[in-house]
Amino acid sequence: MSRILYRVENMIGYVTINRPEVLNCFDYETLEQLQEIVDAIHLDSNVNTVIFTGAGEKAFSAGADLKERKTLSEMQVKRNVKAIRDVFNSIANLPQPTIAAVNGYAFGGGFELMLACDFSIAVEEAKLGLTETSWAIIPGAGGTQRLPRLIGEAKAKELIFTARKIAAQEAYELGILTKVVEQNMLMKSCETFAAEMMKNGPVALKQAKYAISQGMNVDLQTGLEIESKAYELTIPTEDRLEALNAFSEKRRPKFKGK
Repeated sequence: MSRILYRVENMIGYVTINRPEVLNCFDYETLEQLQEIVDAIHLDSNVNTVIFTGAGEKAFSAGADLKERKTLSEMQVKRNVKAIRDVFNSIANLPQPTIAAVNGYAFGGGFELMLACDFSIAVEEAKLGLTETSWAIIPGAGGTQRLPRLIGEAKAKELIFTARKIAAQEAYELGILTKVVEQNMLMKSCETFAAEMMKNGPVALKQAKYAISQGMNVDLQTGLEIESKAYELTIPTEDRLEALNAFSEKRRPKFKGK
């Protein structure tokens, strides 16, 4: 059975961690399969948005497979940590907008996968937390860096140092989640949000994401230069001319991502 399920419908890529029997934990094989799929998505012009979720209704992902970790040598643990860090960086660097559909527990690496996505929509029952310090380790797949950038240094330290698990509503109030919804509305809410973005120019979406992501951690002047170069890439596109023609003809534009 494949540890990662992947399909494309209506230009949305659906990536599902398929290990519900172990709360969708990441072992090395799962990370390898996820990396392969993410690499393919990066190059696929037929995918305009990506939704990541977990199989079943109990967990998005409870993080690293601790049963596997117990059997690994120190070198193998380092290999696994590098693999999860690399694949989450690949997800964060996808040109397409990404949404985490958080269908249940998101602990440790599961929380870090969520942080690597552009947006996170969770069910009301979801519990979230960077719980690594309770296992005498630290978040190693971006948690110590992405969380403070999202909610501020002091609050991030509080959550990481205490390993506290929080409810979805609190995560929303902290700015970690984009939205909290009922269980039966999760995927519909993600798809509606994806459609709202995808009605716009695909090239423009990718360049806007690039400009924001690359500009976040540089000085303003450098950020403005990044924005300028990203804007220039939209000027020669067919979609930009189509938008102008649609406006003059009083119709909705039909974008092709070119």
